[in-house]
Parts: sequence; C-alpha cells; structure tokens
Amino acid sequence: MRRAALIAVPYFWLLVLFLVPFIIVFKISLSDAALAIPPYTPTLRDGIAAMFAEFDFENFVFLTEDDLYWKAYLSSLRIALLSTFLTLLVGYPIAYGMARAPEEWRPTLMMLVILPFWTSFLIRVYAWMGILSNEGLLNQLLIWLGLIGEPLQMLNTNFAVYVGIVYTYLPFMILPIYAALDRMDGSLIEAAEDLGCSRLQAFWLVTIPLSRNGIIAGSFLVFIPALGEFVIPSLLGGSGTLMIGKVLWEEFFNNRDWPVASAVAVILLLILVIPIVLFQRNQQKQAEAEQ
Repeated sequence: MRRAALIAVPYFWLLVLFLVPFIIVFKISLSDAALAIPPYTPTLRDGIAAMFAEFDFENFVFLTEDDLYWKAYLSSLRIALLSTFLTLLVGYPIAYGMARAPEEWRPTLMMLVILPFWTSFLIRVYAWMGILSNEGLLNQLLIWLGLIGEPLQMLNTNFAVYVGIVYTYLPFMILPIYAALDRMDGSLIEAAEDLGCSRLQAFWLVTIPLSRNGIIAGSFLVFIPALGEFVIPSLLGGSGTLMIGKVLWEEFFNNRDWPVASAVAVILLLILVIPIVLFQRNQQKQAEAEQ
C-alpha cells in the first residue's frame, strides 16, 4: 500500500496538470469558432451527444493548408535546435570547469550559475533589450573600441533571439552536465592516458560518453521550452522572427480563434512528447540489455 500510494502521487500530478488540460485543449481543437463566450461550439451545455456529433478535424486540416503554420513550426524547430546546440557549446566547458574546480570553489560556482534565477525572467530579457539596442551598451562599447563606425542592428533580429534563449536557458544545460561530470571517476581518465590516449582522445572517448546522459537531459531542458518560447522572440525578435509561440498567442488573444489555437497547441505538444517517449523507451531497452 505504501508503494502504491507513493507511485500514485506523481500519476495524480500528471493527471491533474497534464492529461486533463490536454483533453480540454484537444476537445476545443475539434470544435468550431463562434461569437460567444466561450468562443467555440459545441460546449457542455449542448449535451454530450451533440458534442460528439459536431466534432471534426477541420482545424487540423486548415493548419496543413495555410503555410503560415507549418513555416512557424519549421522556424521554431530550427531556432530551438540551433539555440540548444549553442547552449551546449557554451555550457559544457563551464560545467567541465566546475567539475574540475577545487572542492571549496564548487558551491560558489554553483551559486553563480543559479544567480540569474534570483531576478525576474522578464527583467532579464528587458535588460538585453537595453544591451542590444542601437544606443545600447554593446554598440557603445564597440564604437568606443573603434571596431565599428556606426551602431549595428542587433535588436529585433534572430541574433537577439539566439542570445536571449542561450542566456536564459544556459543554467538548464550546465547543471545536468555538471552533475554527470561530478560523479565521474577521475581515475578513468588516468587509465585511458596510461593506455596511450592523449588528453584530447581521453576526453572524447571517456569524458563525453560518461556525460552523455547529462548532455541529453540538458538538451531536452533547453529545447522543449525554447520551441514554444513566446516572450523572447516577442521582445528581442523582429517581425521577421516567426515562432509558433507567437502564432499561438495571436490566435488565442488577437483572432480569438480558440479551436485553431488549440489545434496548434496539440500539434506542438505532440512534437515535444513523441521524441521524449521514444528516448525513454530506448533508455529502458539499453538498461534492460545491460542487466
């Protein structure tokens, strides 16, 4: 009974905060837009039979016919993948340096990594608007150093979006990799070097494979929120920055087309959930094979 009760807690959490909201959104995605409150039909007031009779998949068909939506999905995937890769390039050396630092310095380094979380996310994004604007600190510094003659257009570009995403989600990449590297036995590197590997070869053949789980976990923690990001592209990106989070917000609040917006959200969720499920199954098969 204790074991069942312990297992029931996370399942209840998923039921209340994931499955039930997903069912509601999926139900709305099968409805039709209407000038009413709520702005879709049918509703529960129409009866269960009427709801099932009027459900259709025309909103999902509409998403395939309008190129705005699939272009937004592809653009979001491209930005999220590249941002995840850049975050990994920046975060792995930091995590590696933290894991190799003296024991007395590691708590301080950990505090510096999580320090940005003490400030509001929105304030940090607004700070980057001040840094990247034409009159911002970065342009003023480059002009003062004589590297440029006039301000560069950095704000309202994809470059600013990448900067914002990498900066915001960098701790989510560093912490899992640091946890994996911190558990690694340093004698394995010494053994690899004794067997003839150079330091670079030992790093590539020993350190990278042993930190793979941390890399995968950090990549998921960055990729998943970056794919549906709304605040960063809205504040730092320009009109040419097309991401599905912005499209979703506009459908819900500007167009008030809740059925289409719900269909967009359902497809976005499937894009995120399916790779995670496949990865978990692959990890389970590998664990069973090792046993």
